[in-house]
This record gives sequence, C-alpha cells and structure tokens, in this order.
Amino acid sequence: MADYRESPFASRPKTLDPAEYFNLSPDYRRAEEERAALRANLKRQYQLQLNNPLRKELIEDPALTRWVYARGNVYPNFRPTAKTSLLGALFGVVPLFVLYAVFKTDRDKREEQIKAGTYDRKYKISY
Repeated sequence: MADYRESPFASRPKTLDPAEYFNLSPDYRRAEEERAALRANLKRQYQLQLNNPLRKELIEDPALTRWVYARGNVYPNFRPTAKTSLLGALFGVVPLFVLYAVFKTDRDKREEQIKAGTYDRKYKISY
C-alpha cells in the first residue's frame, strides 16, 4: 500500500482508502461476513445443482437470464449520447462516403486514360 500513488484521473479505490480499510466497525465487519457467507452458500448450491449427475431439469441462473434479456432488448433501453452518435456516424456513414470517393476517383482516372488512349484494357470485350 505504500507504493500506491494517486492518479489524477481516478479516485482512490475503496479497498486502498485507509479510512475505509482499517477503521471498520464490528457491525460493518459482521455485515460483510454475512454477505460473504450468503454468496458462498448460493455459489455452493449452484455448483451442487450444476454438477449433479442425476439432474434432469434445466438450471436457471437469474443473472444470466437478465443478461440475455438485456442483450436481446437493447433498443428499449438505448440512450443516444454523444459517444453513441459519433460511433454510429463513424461506422455507419463514413465508410459509405469513403467507398464512394475511392470508386469515383478510380473510375474518373480510368475514363481519362481511355479518352487519352493510354489505358491498356486487359480484357477486351470489343475490338
């Protein structure tokens, strides 16, 4: 902890804040231990269900169900921000203009060479 230096761009993590790390009340420590015990018990129950060789039913993980639902229903919860608008323009609109410019300049250059008679057609369709 002595080697840790504060970043000007981020706040100090709670686990490294001496006021939060060392000066914890017994009630707070007891509550943390109870929460850890609940998490460990839930994890153990899930692992027992998952690794049961006689299991016939599907095990539902509520967190996974919420995640899949959120991934499938993005648009009701979508908020347009400056970042999403910029990314949409960058990946949706800019490539169209770039491709148009590339094809247009290539075609114009080829037509100028054809008009000047300097373009060598590799595949001659008509003579």
